[in-house]
Amino acid sequence: MDSIATITTMDTDIKQQILDLKRERGAIILAHYYQRPEIQDLADYIGDSLALAQIATRLKEDVVVMCGVHFMAETVKVLCPDKTVLIPAPEAGCSLADSCPAEDFEVLVKAHPDATVISYVNTSAEVKALSDILVTSSNALKIVDSLPKDTKIIFGPDHNLGNYVASQTGRDMIIWDGACHVHEQFSLSKLIELKKTHPGARVLVHPECPRPIVMLADKVGSTAALLNYAAESDAHEFLVATESGILHQMQLKCPDKTFIPVPPEDGTCACNNCSYMKLITLERLRDCLKNLTPTVEVDPAIANRARRPIDAMLALS
Repeated sequence: MDSIATITTMDTDIKQQILDLKRERGAIILAHYYQRPEIQDLADYIGDSLALAQIATRLKEDVVVMCGVHFMAETVKVLCPDKTVLIPAPEAGCSLADSCPAEDFEVLVKAHPDATVISYVNTSAEVKALSDILVTSSNALKIVDSLPKDTKIIFGPDHNLGNYVASQTGRDMIIWDGACHVHEQFSLSKLIELKKTHPGARVLVHPECPRPIVMLADKVGSTAALLNYAAESDAHEFLVATESGILHQMQLKCPDKTFIPVPPEDGTCACNNCSYMKLITLERLRDCLKNLTPTVEVDPAIANRARRPIDAMLALS
């Protein structure tokens, strides 16, 4: 009991240090929905990666701490080149972004010079720089549908999102074979069992999931879209097939509803966690604000090229 009390007191002390340092540094903390609950609770803004980057462009503060994975901090730096952008865990990569090395993607792009290159925002700045338009999981359908029917399209890097977009729009696209390891691992058999034991539950699925999981969804959408659906739905139980960090916000917004994570295929854990997202801890956030490091930098030439497909996306969406 004493050790639990000590840990709670320690966490409280660190949280206060973070708040004090944030004020002293004139900093803003941005946190992705997949972060640890205690990190989300300290953030000034919580959202998905692009929404957070857009928020950063409207801030008067010059110091922005991105509590997310590395490509998210890069996107903030691309959109806010004059701000100091910090990330508490610079080694926090992304399996989806890593599945699309820029040098390999460039080979595909050069092999199809007549194609419009559409890339998911979950990519490195170098891949963004090779793209014509970026998309998010919430606007991908709209943007692809906005292009002329005869447009030749390269879509990368997530094959599950690409296949979902193709199935909904009827487009024949060249799809890069990349994936998010978290969304790839949801268990179809365990989801079916959960549906049997919770027959009234609505199934919420991120489009990065494989097609068999998507086919069972009542709602397919981005993290923000799933959160909004849960808040507006008259259902009281939900089976959630996306990274389990979103459950914290779902429960905060809907305290009278029940959210059940869909488990991964392997392992005994009932949740499906992104280990990269969970690298950021209270201690690392405190030290980041204390030392104003690690910073995130993007080569200005790459940043300028990466900015163009972001602007193209915003114009179309």
